[in-house]
Amino acid sequence: MILNAVLFGHGSHEAAWRSPNMRATAPLELSHWVDCARLAEEAGFDGVFLGDILCLQDRPEQHPSEALDPLMVLAALAGVTDRLRLIGTASTSFNHPVHLARRLLTLNHLSGGRAGWNIVTSSYPQEARLFGWPEMPPTRERYDLAEEVVSAVQSLWSAWDDSHRTADKATGQWLDMAPKEVQLEGGFGRIDGALNLSPAPYARPLLAQAGSSPTGLRFATRHADQVFTVQSDINGAKAFRAQVRQGAIEAGRHPDAVRVLPGLVPFVAETKQAAEADLADLTRLIGMAHILPKLERFTGLSFADLDPDSPLPYGPNDVSEITFSNSRAHLLVAQAEREGMTLRQFAARFAAGRGHLLVVGTGRDVAETMQTWVDVGAADGFNIMPPLLPSGIQTFGTHVMPHLSR
Repeated sequence: MILNAVLFGHGSHEAAWRSPNMRATAPLELSHWVDCARLAEEAGFDGVFLGDILCLQDRPEQHPSEALDPLMVLAALAGVTDRLRLIGTASTSFNHPVHLARRLLTLNHLSGGRAGWNIVTSSYPQEARLFGWPEMPPTRERYDLAEEVVSAVQSLWSAWDDSHRTADKATGQWLDMAPKEVQLEGGFGRIDGALNLSPAPYARPLLAQAGSSPTGLRFATRHADQVFTVQSDINGAKAFRAQVRQGAIEAGRHPDAVRVLPGLVPFVAETKQAAEADLADLTRLIGMAHILPKLERFTGLSFADLDPDSPLPYGPNDVSEITFSNSRAHLLVAQAEREGMTLRQFAARFAAGRGHLLVVGTGRDVAETMQTWVDVGAADGFNIMPPLLPSGIQTFGTHVMPHLSR
């Protein structure tokens, strides 16, 4: 099982920052990230994963959406960890390939070859406006640009394949030959030259990607080493993983070259009742005025005139073909319809993990769920999304890891 700890600000739960034991400004302080990384390494995680959004989100006066640059945070964590893969998010829509290629190799060198890139195309309309775009382009256009950018990054790295660093002080020779110059043109502009950093002596950074739409899935099966996905139903997850593995074969890759990691939100305690109480405590802190506009943007649906305690009147076919996160919105609304959720329950479910697999129970409960998913071919591992940070990492390590080890 591949296990990444998702370090998402205060934690994966929308109300995490309001928890009584949470330092409200913790994610703006290096000590917070150091604590998370050290606890993750001690617990036995394989990697840490930092997401990123390049804009203030809805209602920033009511909810924290300030965020540090993930690659800079991971560079700091490289110095306090020895083993963890350090996976950071960077957008292909708003970064030039030269910047991406160099920053990722820099992290790879600083960490001794442990860097990873979570490739995103970005989706918030605020991000488009912030970078001077009139609107966010449709999914296909964003992925067309992503294909160009990722291919360019890989070309800049591979241009060093036949050039070796000799660093011979006696002869004054640094390289046995100069790297090839890259000439490329695309939606990102033009490249004419060579990157001023070699990948050697390390393997290239791991590539991760989270798109579950048909376009995103085709992209992932061509490029990704790890596919991050939102799955809350084991049968749907099994079908998705089979689709990824078949796509890898069609792309000329071995199916085991692409690992599928669903997100998992664990509320875990000594007893199931205590875990349910922890979830209820955070649920009570959710501000409906904050969560409903966010949910409307996420799904493209309107909740303005609905009774919060009546069943949600929507199904997955009602989700508009929006440019935000269409595949995830379909999954989330389908789950709400399947379970007969009210709007209030739907909002609480979204706040707890945005549609990811939510497991509430003892360490054995969580471990058995994870093992079952892997055994039936629904996952190769998980992106663990602790509801509170850093305490949730320690709790997972204490309650779940011993059962997984056994």
